[in-house]
Amino acid sequence: MMTYLKRFLAAALLVLGLAIPAHAQLQVRVDEGNFRPMTIAVPDFEVTGTNTQLARQIADVIRADLASTGLFDIQNPASFIQRDLTIRAEPRFADWRIIRTEALVAGAFEELPDGRIAVSFRLWDVFGGEIMQINGQAGRRIAISPDDWRRAAHKVADSIYERLTGEDPYFDTRIVYIAETGPRTERVKRLAIMDSDGANQQYLTSGRSTVLTPRFSPSNQQITYLSYEGGRPRVYLFDISTGRQELLGNFPGMTFAPRFTTDGQGILFSQAQGGSTDIYMMNLRTRESRRLTNSPSIDTSPSMSPDGRSIVFNSDRGGTPQLYVMNTDGSPRACPSGGQDVACRITFGRGRYSTPVWSPRGDLIAFTKQEGGRFYIGVIGADGRGERLLTESYLDEGPDWSPNGRVIIFFREARAGASPQLWTIDLSGRNERRLMTPTDASDPAWSPLLP
Repeated sequence: MMTYLKRFLAAALLVLGLAIPAHAQLQVRVDEGNFRPMTIAVPDFEVTGTNTQLARQIADVIRADLASTGLFDIQNPASFIQRDLTIRAEPRFADWRIIRTEALVAGAFEELPDGRIAVSFRLWDVFGGEIMQINGQAGRRIAISPDDWRRAAHKVADSIYERLTGEDPYFDTRIVYIAETGPRTERVKRLAIMDSDGANQQYLTSGRSTVLTPRFSPSNQQITYLSYEGGRPRVYLFDISTGRQELLGNFPGMTFAPRFTTDGQGILFSQAQGGSTDIYMMNLRTRESRRLTNSPSIDTSPSMSPDGRSIVFNSDRGGTPQLYVMNTDGSPRACPSGGQDVACRITFGRGRYSTPVWSPRGDLIAFTKQEGGRFYIGVIGADGRGERLLTESYLDEGPDWSPNGRVIIFFREARAGASPQLWTIDLSGRNERRLMTPTDASDPAWSPLLP
């Protein structure tokens, strides 16, 4: 990985006309202490055909995706010297070095004879004076229906992001959330879905029944959520492709806080019965359920680790809501505080902890913390070490992870009586930003990458 000092020296060598070592590879150091965004130029794409407006919109989405990360400084097109950039020829690097461009995207838009469009691009290391390979190739070409042009833009941005950061991509994804409208005394809460950047919003439920806590399946095609249809909170499944809703069993008492297992073949949920609330896991193929906890307390908000071996949940069995980790098979595990137990407490700080969710990387657990009249979104290791609070507000709640484990989405009420809104923040604690929605919004969840 190329440090900023190496990049500075590389630029100096180029000015002097000297060769640059082959290992001096352009890349963003995402976790670098003295962080500086990488300067990147994304000119409008050259066009084959007549639809210059669509080509310009695709470039706009690519620029917006990269800017949203906080890792890139998108250069103003008014500063560009070279105006005849083409994907077929090497750029005039001197023109781009003058304006301090570090990475340069050269793109092309085509209207194909079969009615589809094609988007192609190449990525250049300006100070290195070389093309940057994308999955072993000199560039990438995406052919797609014109209706899916935004997906083409997200895929291009994903490829650029992955190549320049070394991180897995996350732009070509969707977010499901609760769209809220109406007065607070008669709130209408509907299941809604949109692209990761807030575009293409759709309502999935009518709003006749209140819905809460939607969660994606690892396969993308199903959502599990809580609905008050029939006047009682119960867990449902929603098939995105067909729009079909299905009640997940007819359990006595209330069922809530659903989340898919890592393999997508089961659902974790809480069931309240007989004065206690315990966590269950249902096999979606057989519809058989297994009780995972058995205590006279409230155990809820389960989330399974990426390897499927562990489950984090919150429980008030110790007096206040705290986070606990257990083995999925119910066997005892070594606890951070010493000894062994079926469920080990991992939070010991002041305050109340809730809504834990395991990172797709498996290294961290995000959570909501309430202390001193304020709410926080934080992360902690599965062993209870390294707790960090990333946000603070009147009410911050309900975190979920981008599929690469780099960004956390949550909802916020900035003050008493304020409308809930969706926000994101980088794992480093930088780049806190609002994700715009047409209505009030809460309970977000992030999909895996789209196929």
